[in-house]
Amino acid sequence: MNLTLRLAWRNLWRQPRRTWLTTGAMVFSNIILAVMVSLQFGMYDMMIDNTLAVFTGHLQVQAPGYKDDKKMRQSIPNAAGLAASLRQNLDVDTVAVRGTAFALASSDERSFGIQVIGIQPEYEASVSSLPGLLSEGRYPADNFAAEVVIGNVLARNLKVTIGDELTLLGSGRDGSFAAAVVIVTGIFDTGMADLDRSIAQLPLGAFQDVFSMGDQAHEIVIRVADLSLVPGIKQQVQGLLPADENLVVFDWDELEPSLKQAIQADIASAWFMYGILIILVAFSVLNTVLMSVLERTREFGIVMSLGLTPGRLGRLVVLETMLMGLMGLILGTLLGAGLILWLGANGFSYPGMEEMAERFNMPAKIYPQLSLVPLFLGPVIVFAGTLIAAVYPAIRLHWLEPVQAMRAA
Repeated sequence: MNLTLRLAWRNLWRQPRRTWLTTGAMVFSNIILAVMVSLQFGMYDMMIDNTLAVFTGHLQVQAPGYKDDKKMRQSIPNAAGLAASLRQNLDVDTVAVRGTAFALASSDERSFGIQVIGIQPEYEASVSSLPGLLSEGRYPADNFAAEVVIGNVLARNLKVTIGDELTLLGSGRDGSFAAAVVIVTGIFDTGMADLDRSIAQLPLGAFQDVFSMGDQAHEIVIRVADLSLVPGIKQQVQGLLPADENLVVFDWDELEPSLKQAIQADIASAWFMYGILIILVAFSVLNTVLMSVLERTREFGIVMSLGLTPGRLGRLVVLETMLMGLMGLILGTLLGAGLILWLGANGFSYPGMEEMAERFNMPAKIYPQLSLVPLFLGPVIVFAGTLIAAVYPAIRLHWLEPVQAMRAA
């Protein structure tokens, strides 16, 4: 330990109460930042998973242009066979096929235009939370059954309930007239009125028969266990697609760009509040360091008259602040990591979250994961803020006149 470091450490404890109070402010802010950022990242992961679980999935295989145009002719040949191949060769088995068409749904009293989704009943639950959101009835079990599941808003608009018939009228893939009479076997309630009023799910086999799709479909939806796996799974899927079909793979970021934009907006607003906390801590450090410098004005004047340069004194003040900041960084990070581990094991919830989770088929608690970026991001910024706060007191020493300083009381 060199002389400057020893002096800095000794000077730091001339006023232990003041040092501990300032360090305590840094420790508290570091704990808050580490835990809040980890919770924020955990909440984003949960929000992304829950949003994608309703319908989109983490990845989708589509025909070229289908994402933008949504034309029935832009379809995937032998979609069920390709999906089966992906299940066998990928590290995930949560793969399902969907077809999409638009039709006029008519009951005895009313008619509404809707989107008809062809689904694989045995696999849809692995990629979507809709099968778990049924408020009435049951989900189709037979791939060729003339059964349909609709949203509660659509059921109310059409004035139908479980067991009632709906007539679907639309156009097939080949331009032919598509018509079918189906039985309502289930009604789902996602809590999203636009979704609950606009879609109906039909078994894929029946959908392909009604809309003259043959063995074709429009989407192969893939869901993964963790968001971090998406890039790797995407590369695997691209390598398994038939080269002659020119099929494309989209990840959730490309399928739901508005979701990422919403997260970025939330991050910006959150860091505005975090920034206020960091500025308050920086001013607290500035006050402590400046008081320490002013208290030692006479002492600094004496050592400067003996030949010590203002630059070396300034480095001493910065080193003192750095030591105090390191104490706050280490203690705050350790305590924050402990709290994050505890929350990761027991979960975090706020009043009303369990009822909302049950209502929307979501996890009842947030489980933050301990990782380096959320853990150290806030504390490192606080540490940088403390060093910046030491700049003014250090520069102030360059204006100090030794004679005047020695005369200070």
